Order: sequence, then C-alpha cells, then structure tokens
Amino acid sequence: MAMSNPPIFPAPRQEAVKAVEAAGSVTPAASLAADPADAASLAAVPAAARPAASAPGNAPAALHRLLYLSPLGELVIEGTDDAVYSILFADTAMPAGWPAVNPFPDAFETEASDQGIEAAEVPAPLLQCRRQLAEYFRGERRSFDFPYAFDGTPFQRSVWEELAAVPYAASRSYKDLAAAIGSERAVRAVGAANGRNKLSIVLPCHRIIGSSGKLTGYAGGLWRKEWLLQHEERFKL
Repeated sequence: MAMSNPPIFPAPRQEAVKAVEAAGSVTPAASLAADPADAASLAAVPAAARPAASAPGNAPAALHRLLYLSPLGELVIEGTDDAVYSILFADTAMPAGWPAVNPFPDAFETEASDQGIEAAEVPAPLLQCRRQLAEYFRGERRSFDFPYAFDGTPFQRSVWEELAAVPYAASRSYKDLAAAIGSERAVRAVGAANGRNKLSIVLPCHRIIGSSGKLTGYAGGLWRKEWLLQHEERFKL
C-alpha cells in the first residue's frame, strides 16, 4: 500500500530532532564526485578520493533535513548543499508485533514536490540519498554514489573508509576490520568507531559482526541489523 513520507524542511542546527544526535561544528567539504546514474561501488574509490571533512575552523554551512519513511522506520537525512553528513534512524524501538507477517515490506518513495515543497528547495545530495535508499530497500541497489561527507579522528575515518569497502551481502568481524586498518589489537576501538558512524546503511556497519558470527552492537537496534543482513542475502546476485 502506497504511503506518504513526512514533510521535508530546512533544519537549523538548533532545531535538530531530539532523537537524532546533535550535529558537530565542522562543515563537510570534499564530496564524492559521481554521477547519480553511475552504479560504481564506493569500494572501488581510492581512500584519498573518498569524502572528507573540511579543516577545523570553517563556519558551518546551512543544514537541511529530509525524512524518509523506510520499511524499518523513519530515517532522518541531514546535510548541506554539497553533501549528506548524517543518515540515522529516528528511534531504536522495535515495533509492536515484530516481525510482521511480511518481513520484507515494500519500500516506497514520494517525490519532494508531492509533499508541498518544491524540489529546488531541497539540496540535490539529500534527494539523491533518499532516492537511492528507496532503491536499496526495493532490492535494486547494492552501492551508493551520492555525495556524502564525514568528520572524525584519523582512526575513526580509517574505520569508516574500510566500512565502505565491505561488499553487499557480505560480513566482516570487528577483528577483521581492525586488521584491515593495521590495528589488530584495537578491536574495542574499532567497535566504538563503528558505533559513531552517522551514515547508516551507506557506510554498512550492519555488516560487521562478532568473531563467533553473533550479531552485536548496532545503534539502530539489533532487530534492524538482522533485517538488513537478511534483506541483502535475499537480493544478492
């Protein structure tokens, strides 16, 4: 059954949704230069060319927010005219009666103009992000190429860059991730960096599991992590 997304609106930093972590004071700058129609995987992009944050001290750009009602609940997309910097679930609570009779509900999408706001008022990266998320939930997309940006310590950024390289429908352990960045003993620190990832699904921290294969640690809730892994297994080539 078709449903409408919540309205979209410009979002000054001080009016951020309470359920979403407050934004930092760093302006995303360099973004991934890719045509929205390009299906190339982020994993193929050299680390030096991936999105990065601007140098400290720059004034923050105006933020905008776009809400996307996914099959797993409301996702809050935030970003600037240049890039998306945050994609977070508005809450972590499991819906009453989960799992539903249909564990793979249809994804849906409504164009911005249908919500009473001209698409021209919404930065292109946010619109591209929502469209690509809808394609992901329909099983039509396995990688993302809209402009995004993140800010963190050098260690955190190294973890997030490795997250982007984990293939669709695959999984890695926290230990694997630590080894990949050359810090085999930093498993707990890798887990902490994973938990600070603000680009849910796009930087696929849901694909990181315990060494025993057990599902552990997901900010959006383990029930979502399990659903996302099953969803990708269902639609893998």
